[in-house]
Amino acid sequence: MLKADGLDEAIIGIGSRCGQKDLIVYNVDKVIEILMKRDGMTDTEAVEFFEYNIQGGWHGEETPMWVRPCGIDEIEEEY
Repeated sequence: MLKADGLDEAIIGIGSRCGQKDLIVYNVDKVIEILMKRDGMTDTEAVEFFEYNIQGGWHGEETPMWVRPCGIDEIEEEY
């Protein structure tokens, strides 16, 4: 499993899918908080940095999973 450097505090667990390798799962909200606190970014800067430089990177089958916690109401409304 691949691990994102400096984001251990945002790890929420291990993700599993049938026939796939297990992945480290990160809470996106916590990642954004870390970027803001550690690197002095604004919320907008942290989101843009995360989306382009972290979430946007593919490193093969073991690339981590990025989760934005939400409830069924938000899922139904958005999707």
